[in-house]
Amino acid sequence: MREWNKIKINDCNEELSPIPNTIHCIEPHFYLSLGAPYGDKANPWFLRSGVIDRLVFANYYLRRIDQSLSLGIFDAWRPVSVQSFMVDHTINEQCLIRGISRDDKQNSYKVKKIIEEVNLYWASPSLDPALPPPHSTGGAVDLTLLDSNRNQLNMGGDIDCIGPVSDPNYFAESKNHTNQLFNSRRLLLLKVMSNAGFVQHPKEWWHFSFGDQLWAWTMNCSSAIYGRWVDESNSDIF
Repeated sequence: MREWNKIKINDCNEELSPIPNTIHCIEPHFYLSLGAPYGDKANPWFLRSGVIDRLVFANYYLRRIDQSLSLGIFDAWRPVSVQSFMVDHTINEQCLIRGISRDDKQNSYKVKKIIEEVNLYWASPSLDPALPPPHSTGGAVDLTLLDSNRNQLNMGGDIDCIGPVSDPNYFAESKNHTNQLFNSRRLLLLKVMSNAGFVQHPKEWWHFSFGDQLWAWTMNCSSAIYGRWVDESNSDIF
């Protein structure tokens, strides 16, 4: 459990809405391409309507700073079923990268350490109403900066990268010119998102949220206004 999961939730019942085409969604969607189980009617390009309003403002504010830049959405609403799929995928991927067989009992300690590391970046796929993964609330968004041709700027580390380079301030103390550029881009993203009311995940330069437990904890609010989104049938699939 993270510190912000202690924050209570008083859901305002704001609807999920589709992200407007004025905000660029990066396709093909990576998790969908992997086969993540969104369901037949599901679409990752949804957020709470209040979050969308703030995204639109953030994009406008960014373009006032630099007309050649815009926001690019990597991921938005994510049901718990997809959270579970991606956590498992990431653990398997990290095992593969490190040459470790997850099924070999002799590797149990190494696998345990990998799971612990992955859990620093990926929220537990909990169905407990008090512990919703941030993206399941419709209040969290993963995004980056795009140039005038809608190409992603190099931010010094890939979205969803497991490791210290994902820390928003990873390049802050570097004197290297390229690293300073990465840091300035991360700071710009933070500036425009913060100005729109979002808070940044402490371990992920790309993750911002409004209204969820992390937001409430960071802003010293007594409660979050977004809990896990479910449809009228109480299904995890929208």
